[in-house]
Amino acid sequence: MTSPSIVTNTERSRDSKRKKRKNRAQKNLQDQIQTTNHKWKSQAQQQNYSNKLRQALTRVNNTSTTQPRGKAVREAADKALAMTAKGRTRWSRAILTTRLKLKFRKKKQKQRLTASPLNRSKKSRINVLRLKGKVVPSVQRKVKFLGGLVPGCKKEPLPVILEEAIDYIPALEMQVRAMSALFNLLSASTSGGASVGSGSG
Repeated sequence: MTSPSIVTNTERSRDSKRKKRKNRAQKNLQDQIQTTNHKWKSQAQQQNYSNKLRQALTRVNNTSTTQPRGKAVREAADKALAMTAKGRTRWSRAILTTRLKLKFRKKKQKQRLTASPLNRSKKSRINVLRLKGKVVPSVQRKVKFLGGLVPGCKKEPLPVILEEAIDYIPALEMQVRAMSALFNLLSASTSGGASVGSGSG
């Protein structure tokens, strides 16, 4: 029979090992966040993205699209962001491949117009019934929701989703900064042109 002191010693050593592992994981996560934040907050990266964004928006202005203007600008900004990331992350690859898939999907949609609408409604009913039968715990729901927010992470496990989110969120913050700066620049040039026009009259 084992003595209580031996049991408590083994429990303590297990607890200390768990704490060490947890601390190490937290430190690695913090290091990764700091590295990623520094990468996306650097002046060179901001300039690189701003150049790509300007080129992408110029292309949107020059080409006539059937989709709404706001959506076209959003897609151009996202594509520029993914190109700035150079496809090194899952989210950037997902954005770039989604753009390619959309081109092929438009061709297929024209062919599907001849298909009967009855088949589609049956499929959607089956999917809704399947979803009602599933009870997803709250943590899994949150992980699934986060995976849906980060491109290319819908069906990925939590560690992958967190790793991608750590890179994706600072990238989005940089996108907001660049687009705000561009908007301010355009607003200033427009208001400057208007004041010159009113002054000359």
